[in-house]
Order: sequence, then C-alpha cells, then structure tokens
Amino acid sequence: MFMHFASRAAAAIALAVSMTAVAPNFAVAQTTAFRQAVAEGAARDDVVAEFYRARTFEGIWTGTSEAAQARRNALLTAFANASDHGLPEDLYDPQALMARMQAATTAADQGAVEVELTQLYLSYARDIQTGILTPGRVVSDIKREVPLRDRSGYLDGIMAGNPQAYLASLPPSSPEYARLLREKLRMEVLLANGGWGPTVPGGKLEPGDTGARVVALRDRLVAMGFMDRSVTRSYDAALQVAVMDFQTAHGLTADGIAGEGTLQELNIPASRRLEQVIVAMERERWTNFERGDRHIWVNMTDFSAAIVDHGSVTFSTRSVIGALDEDRQSPEFSDVMSHMVINPSWYVPRSIIVGEYLPALQRNRNAVGHIEITDRNGRVVNRGAVNFSQYNARTFPFAMRQPPSSRNALGLVKFMFPNQYNIYLHDTPAKSLFGREVRAFSHGCIRLNDPFDFAYALLAVQEADPVGVFQGILNTGRERRVNLDAPVPVHLVYRTAFTHTTGLLNFRRDVYSRDSRIWNALANEGVVVRAFEG
Repeated sequence: MFMHFASRAAAAIALAVSMTAVAPNFAVAQTTAFRQAVAEGAARDDVVAEFYRARTFEGIWTGTSEAAQARRNALLTAFANASDHGLPEDLYDPQALMARMQAATTAADQGAVEVELTQLYLSYARDIQTGILTPGRVVSDIKREVPLRDRSGYLDGIMAGNPQAYLASLPPSSPEYARLLREKLRMEVLLANGGWGPTVPGGKLEPGDTGARVVALRDRLVAMGFMDRSVTRSYDAALQVAVMDFQTAHGLTADGIAGEGTLQELNIPASRRLEQVIVAMERERWTNFERGDRHIWVNMTDFSAAIVDHGSVTFSTRSVIGALDEDRQSPEFSDVMSHMVINPSWYVPRSIIVGEYLPALQRNRNAVGHIEITDRNGRVVNRGAVNFSQYNARTFPFAMRQPPSSRNALGLVKFMFPNQYNIYLHDTPAKSLFGREVRAFSHGCIRLNDPFDFAYALLAVQEADPVGVFQGILNTGRERRVNLDAPVPVHLVYRTAFTHTTGLLNFRRDVYSRDSRIWNALANEGVVVRAFEG
C-alpha cells in the first residue's frame, strides 16, 4: 500500500540530487550582488535578517559545497513528501522551485531565490510541527495555545548536523500521528481504487432480512474491512457482528441493527473520511507538546474522559459535554487539575443566574427554591424581601448557590483545573443522559458517568486506601477540598478521527461542526484530498 509513497520519495531524491547539475549557476554566490540581494530580501523578516547578518549574507542552500547540496537535497525531498502530511501540495512544490532556481541566472536573482528558500523552509517547519492554522481564528471556542517554536531555532537546527535527519524530526513524534499518517496513505490508495463502493440504499436493515440491500450492506462492510468476503444474501450472524463492529468504531449504539443513524454513517464517502483524518493530523500538530506521563484526555466527540498513564488508558468513563447551542459548547484547551471537591456547593455562573433564574424569579419569587440567593458577603438573602422585578441582567446584585446534596447540579464530587472559562469535570444527578448516543446537554462543563471511580483512580497514587479516604469524606456530608499531591494535566480535545492502539481507525460525528470549518480553512490554504494508485 505504500508503493506510491516509496516511488515519490525516490523521485524526490533523484530530483534533489539533480540540483548539483545547476550548482555552477551559483558559482557567483559570494559576489557583492548576491549578498546585497540576500540582505534586501531578508530585511522584511527580523529573524531571517539576523540569521543572514550573522553569516555576512552568505547562502545556506545555494552553491556547490557539500553542505549546501546536502541541505538543498534534504529540503527538496521533504517538500516532495509534504502533502503526505496534509500540507499544501502547491506551496511546497519541488518542481516549481527547481524551475525558479534554474531561471535564476544572475547573482541578484540567485540571492532572491536563496531567501525565498529560507522563508519557505521556515513556513514548512512550522506547518509540519505545530500546524498550518491558528485554531482560534477558525473556531472561537478552540482556546488552545499552539506550542509554536522559536523560528530562529529552525535555522540553527538545519545548520547543525544532518539536515535530512533534522527535517525528519520535525513532525509530531506521537504514536497517534504516525498511525494517522499511515491511515491517510492507506486511504489515498483506497480512493484511487473506488473507495468503499456503492452506498447502501433504503431504510433499516436487521437480522433475518434478505435481498439486494443486504448484499449492498455486506459489500460495503467487506470493503471497509469489518468482515471477510462472503456470498451470503441474508442478514446472518456474521453480518450482525460486522455491523456491531462498525457501530463501535463510529461511536454508535452497538445493537447490530443497521438503522437510519448507522446507514447515514456507513454511507459517508471515503473522501470525506479522509478529510477528517487530515484534520485530525492538523489537530495533533496543535497538541505537539509533552502531555504528561499521567494525564486526563477528554475527547468531546467520543463523549469520553480517560486517565492515561505512560501512553496507556488506565481508566475511562462516559461523559456529557456542552449542549449544541453556541453559548453552551465546551471549549478546547489544556490545563492542570490540582484538586477535587467532595460534597461540593454549586456556585451558579452569572450567565445562568441572569439568563435563566432571574426571569423565573421575576415571574415567581419562590422559583428555583433549591438554590440559595446570597449577598456579596455570602450571606443567604430572604427572597421574600426582594423585589426581583426592579433588576435586570446588568443590575442584579446577588449571587446564587446550591448547597451540597445528592441533588446538587454537580453531584457529589467535582474535579478542578482552575481556568478562566470556569470549566471542570463533575458528577451529576442526571444519570439517565449517559445512556444517550449523543451526549451534549451541559452548560459547558464535562459530566462524568463514573465520578467516584474516577476519583479513586486519581487518589490511588497518593492513598493506600483511596476508596476509604473518599467515602470517609463523602459520608460527612460536608464540603471538603482534597489536593492532588501530583497535579495532573487535563486536555479537552475534539477528534472526529482517531485510532485505537490496535491501529483501528475510529470516526465520530462532528457534533459542533468544528472539523468541517477546520477542513474548509485547510482547503483555503491549499490542502487537498489525493488519490494514488496502489
């Protein structure tokens, strides 16, 4: 499946090596005209200008020296494979660069090409290491700080040691990125060979059904790799297992029935799935940093929260995320969990107070009676003495708090990673929601299906009896903060395409339509879906 990759890489190497043939064109690279052109071209970029100034405007890509040839060959080879990583193919086009190099017959033109190569290299290095896009400009709820590297470090890196090895070190080194890259290349071959074939027409199919639509379902699942080749025309046990495996890999209720939701996901074309993989690779570049030997990974589209220890999931639970309304969607960011609160009070966010509770109190002062109204000093206010109609969202002077109880909106425990968005993980009394397939119901915080077990797993590294410690505090009924001896990084992410450690590619619905916006932004930058003959 990698024949196209190998052949293109070989072609790129041959192309790069051929640059030695045009090296004599750069024999005058040390002339005043060349250096002047470099100085003028670099002046528009402080980092580049400082780099060349320190070298007295000597070139690093041009010329016939062995070092210049090695850098040039490595760069052109990297550019030839840039689109493998979902980078803009036309931007990093080695053939076009070759043509410009060969057309540069004067020292001034050669100096301009020298700076162009440096600028393009810096763009490539950042694109492949930390992403093409600035995420918050595409989706405002992506609050993530992309780990941009110092651009001068890229220049130092390409000058030190083996340029080919340095360029190979730039993409994310995470196992997930490697698996996504492999799946992208595999799917490109798949696309060239017709994708997954015809879609499955009609309505629901279930065990016992027969006929042409069952055959279409069978063939689609065989093409997708969820069952072995078969000649069956009936919805038998093997087909039911294949449907269940497909449902599991797509975050659907695994009931073995090909209902409307399952068929909708099943009929999404391979080209659209490939777009999701490319977006996932871009997102992986945004999180190209140390995530912590122990960390918490909340994938919103999967409605799950996991504790990861040294790369392995050691605990996982279902979650509920923010509702689909724009003002309730959960943001994406990373922070550090410092403590949990057992028997928490719920301090109602101001947006809920003035948007939901104040109008209710204006209609009936006894509304939301389970919530205390408090003054600025935290003292409970007698609601019978307040004329709520005299206030609006701006002037309402009170806060609101729900005391600890099993009916508390936060349940019996919350997990805190203090942040400016007032987002945290917590228990909930609304347990029935965890049985839903799509679980987007909160005001933005992440609700956990198994919060006690989550707490035990966090405390296990610092308590000999984590269950006893937790339950002992819980049974007092009093609010208490419990610090984590070793704070744990928390990553709230949004991945509609991801791999299982076994290598199985999973897809999830784009519940907030974020990945579709990211794909459109990538496409605007020149990223394309490719197909290659295997």
